[in-house]
Amino acid sequence: MQILIINGPNLNLLGRREPTVYGSSSFTDYLEMLRSQYPQIQIAYFQSNVEGELIDKLQEVGFSYDGIVLNAGAYTHTSIALHDCIRAIETPVIEVHISNVHAREEFRHHSYLSAVCKGVICGFGLDSYRLAVEALVRG
Repeated sequence: MQILIINGPNLNLLGRREPTVYGSSSFTDYLEMLRSQYPQIQIAYFQSNVEGELIDKLQEVGFSYDGIVLNAGAYTHTSIALHDCIRAIETPVIEVHISNVHAREEFRHHSYLSAVCKGVICGFGLDSYRLAVEALVRG
């Protein structure tokens, strides 16, 4: 099984960016733990601050991978282009957020991606990614 985790803008700063919201662990450390927890799954990782690069990566794997875990960051709330891309690919996508976006600023309450994703997980810290992987594994 092949799963790709995609992180969008500013998520390269996890562990340093607003630790009261996003925690103090780097994503690199978390990813290593996640891979050891699921040794039977090939978990690839991609991060970009550029919307077009996220779309390119989704299109690249969206017909061959078994699942995509996507934290599009702020693009969640602004990107019709990501919405259209997710709709166009075959691989199921699970939308993930580290924080509970519904307990934050009003503009974070709307997602352009949720309607075209298999599911949405938010508010469980970095464990949101594990929950998404588990959901993809179970189908």
